[in-house]
Amino acid sequence: MRRIFTLFYLIPIVFHAQGPKLAVGIVVDQMCYDYVERFNENFGNVGFQRFLQKGLHCRNTTYNYVPTYTGPGHASIYTGTTPSNHGIVANDWYDRALKKSVNCVSDTSVKTIGSSSKFGMASPHFLETTTISDQLKLTYPEAKVISLSIKDRSAILPGGHLSDGSYWFDFQTGTFITSSYYRSSLPAWLTDFNANYPADTYLKDWNLLLPSNRYSRTLDDSPYERIISSKKAPVFPYTREEIGRGNYAQFVVTPFANTQLTDLATRAIVAEQLGKRNATDLLCISYSSTDIAGHEFGPYSLEVEDMYLRLNLELERLFQCLDREVGKKNYVVFLTADHAVVPVPQQLVDSKLPGGYLDVDSMVTALNQEWKVKYGEPLVSKCKNLNLYLKRDRIAALGLDLTMLQEEAADWMRKQPLVRSVISAYQLDHGNAMSNWDKMLAKGYTKERSGDVLFMLKPGLISGSEDSDEAHRGTTHGTAYNYDTHVPLLWYGAGIKRGNVYRPIAITDIAASLVYFLELQRPASMTGEPIFELWNK
Repeated sequence: MRRIFTLFYLIPIVFHAQGPKLAVGIVVDQMCYDYVERFNENFGNVGFQRFLQKGLHCRNTTYNYVPTYTGPGHASIYTGTTPSNHGIVANDWYDRALKKSVNCVSDTSVKTIGSSSKFGMASPHFLETTTISDQLKLTYPEAKVISLSIKDRSAILPGGHLSDGSYWFDFQTGTFITSSYYRSSLPAWLTDFNANYPADTYLKDWNLLLPSNRYSRTLDDSPYERIISSKKAPVFPYTREEIGRGNYAQFVVTPFANTQLTDLATRAIVAEQLGKRNATDLLCISYSSTDIAGHEFGPYSLEVEDMYLRLNLELERLFQCLDREVGKKNYVVFLTADHAVVPVPQQLVDSKLPGGYLDVDSMVTALNQEWKVKYGEPLVSKCKNLNLYLKRDRIAALGLDLTMLQEEAADWMRKQPLVRSVISAYQLDHGNAMSNWDKMLAKGYTKERSGDVLFMLKPGLISGSEDSDEAHRGTTHGTAYNYDTHVPLLWYGAGIKRGNVYRPIAITDIAASLVYFLELQRPASMTGEPIFELWNK
């Protein structure tokens, strides 16, 4: 009996040893599904083509909740569940108790490690459930989890609570930092990297990588793009002088920040000996500059297209490092996005397509004016992320019924011609979500952090309070529509054969699939389902 018990006890270890030595998750911030197709001709045979020619392409992968922002996206990818369970309902939300907005990873109880700036005052303390990375560390303590990004939330949320090292960009120094939540000092390899490879060493003129006639768009000086730095027009080249040494907010708009991040990742693979222990390690990488540039220039710009052609080369450098250090048959990689993006609304309007701008602040002011007449004072405290937060303390003091006012505000919002869908917190708390839009709002809602009324604008619309040329340049994301929710999902590596999957896949299915590569129990709140095509040949 003792022998039988010992045999069964060892089974998980044997199975785990047969899995990949390293799993790599790549999140490309603000990547639309169609980029894979639209830019394909210029990818050559490297980078993205590793996935497309030798991997599994899940073509119908979407987000199943709103809002589609960076924080919720990264948390959902690595927890395998939606904001209603993991609690990251936006990049930042209105805190009723503090009466101010809080960032999804801000943490004033910790300090920056690696510099004297405040950019390291962050942790995963708002994340209310475990990630696939946490489950890996719980099950196999010897496994190593490393998470890297330009953005703090994009490094912190994938790495989870038990990361061995989550590192992000310091906008004060141009180097990489962490917080005292994780460790008391930077590892020696990162200190060395910061000393030799700060952002300024990567800064150079940004020209088109290929001849202009190779690109899918030919217009450079577009009226739909924001003008950055000291330039007079949004046109190539973007010179070093225009970007400016030490101007790290502008540096991260360029593709050179992606190069710095790839160098950091390859250094981490070597220094942390990833893929060289008995347990499977996990490396999380999130490329942020694609999002930062995407906001400025929009999805149909030369700048964004060139950014992806250069990212293609960064992916190949990463693959070459993995081949060399871990071995081609010893790792598995997935690539996806935390959200996509709406085309520049003014471009939609000029193309005679549905879209435009709605002054949401003025709309809320109008509601408050009506309530001031009716109840003696305005009762909407804040509108954030298309959530109305009511003044609950004043409502109670006036002896008014909160549920009645939630429903009244929801009814008022439904009458606005450019609003698509509205639902109150009372309805969500009582499971009354009916339409598909309501259900997506429900999956992005928590009673503690979300508003009293949640609403969606009609397709192509974004919130904008200015009526100026500059306000109608650039774009954003966050909706339930396909231009924000349909993202790539590509797999490559040990045991994965080439193929296409056309059935619907939710973003929460990624972690649910990693469970079986890593030989783990499903994390606490996981709702996703495994992508069985990864194993069915």
